Amino acid sequence: MGRIENFLLQGEAGRLEAFLKIPSGDPEPAAAAVVCHPHPLFGGTMHNKVVHAAGEAIVRAGLPVLRFNFRGVGMSAGSHDGGSGEVADVLVALRFLEERYPGLPLLQAGYSFGASVGLRAGCAAPSVHALIAIGMPLVMDNAMFLTRCAKPLSIIQGENDVFGPLPMVLALAAAVPSGARVLPVAGAAHNFAGRLDELARHVDASIPAAMRPAPAPPR
Repeated sequence: MGRIENFLLQGEAGRLEAFLKIPSGDPEPAAAAVVCHPHPLFGGTMHNKVVHAAGEAIVRAGLPVLRFNFRGVGMSAGSHDGGSGEVADVLVALRFLEERYPGLPLLQAGYSFGASVGLRAGCAAPSVHALIAIGMPLVMDNAMFLTRCAKPLSIIQGENDVFGPLPMVLALAAAVPSGARVLPVAGAAHNFAGRLDELARHVDASIPAAMRPAPAPPR
């Protein structure tokens, strides 16, 4: 199940509602992760089903996972800032993990709007060593900034995602300097309805081996 710690982070616009889920048992983590939620103006919160499925998959792989509400969502202060302020919110979350787990590499993940702003923050933050984008909304954000980002990137995209058609995703992936791994989910729409288990498997497959805790020694 894991242990959950609820708290408030101090962001540029005031407090940010957050929680950290720590894997069960007592393995020494090799990395930690942030997972960002979809668009606040369309009901996105840190409790979104896709965000939950992704976060749980990462916890099961042995990484502590931080989820938080962007400014203006839930108990978070401030109001929606069109993306710019939300990138700053992600950087606050990453700094928290840097202080909580000093020296560990971080994994930045996000869904839809959370993928767009999360990738911007993750590409800029030296502590982030790998990126996962779920449901990239390329119709609204072409994400060409990724052509200047050399970090390992996996893109998990629904085959029928109208906000990020697969041909657009494949073209973007080909333009990423180190190449991006595209993991299509057959038959899935943008919200991955009925496909959350497959989504979770793709998230697990996207976590680099070096970010997983060392296996326990045999007894």
